[in-house]
Amino acid sequence: MQNGTILGVIPARLGSERLPGKPLVRIAGRPLIEWVWRRVSAFEILDACVVATDAAEVVVACGEFGGIAVMTSRSHRSGTERVAEVAASQAYSSFGVIVNVQGDEPLIEESHVAAAVEQVRRGFDIGTAATPVRDRSAWLDPAVVKVTRRPTGAALYFSRSPIPFRRDGEPNEGALGTADYLRHIGVYAYTRDALLRWIALPESALERIERLEQLRPLAAGFSIGVGLVERAAGGVDTPADAERMTALLSISDNERSRTLQART
Repeated sequence: MQNGTILGVIPARLGSERLPGKPLVRIAGRPLIEWVWRRVSAFEILDACVVATDAAEVVVACGEFGGIAVMTSRSHRSGTERVAEVAASQAYSSFGVIVNVQGDEPLIEESHVAAAVEQVRRGFDIGTAATPVRDRSAWLDPAVVKVTRRPTGAALYFSRSPIPFRRDGEPNEGALGTADYLRHIGVYAYTRDALLRWIALPESALERIERLEQLRPLAAGFSIGVGLVERAAGGVDTPADAERMTALLSISDNERSRTLQART
């Protein structure tokens, strides 16, 4: 690593296909981006945090609740490109590690970010996190991204398909609760160099087929370390997700913890 300072960047664009205007959708009385900002900006592992957006409305909303937001190009094809624009700017050039925290995960935990950062500290180009699938429907759901790892913790492959395929029949819940069957959590830590090299790569065939951008650096030979965490609440991609998250954010921390533990 160039140095130990860590910048958290929350990409937030209005053009979501499944939930238009997603960063500003109100969840339990607040815009979604406010929930994410308040949570992530409090993480002690981060030295600074900023929202990266393509919409003036998001900048205004962030200003209203005390968040820091910067405008980025509307031409970016991914959150990674948006994060890279911030990282490459003079204002944030001193940070050696960049963390991409999804703008639709208001219950992301600091342990998820710490697990991703730890992989970079171990020497991987990129760090991310995963948790046991645990549930058959999630294992079969193409919206739930799965990952397989080497014994070293390095990612072998990410897929929307249920991997690893079990030739002798579907895994039972006991097996799905182990590190053999993992769901990917969409948080990434990168060295500055790895991030800028990633966005300079052309789109890969596997990325195009699976619609998973992390397959681009993986296919190009980047090392991606996958840290394991206990659980993940998931993000907000659809109106149904917004309703589910509203219910979770409307209860106390203790009740929420019990609810999430029961699900996992």
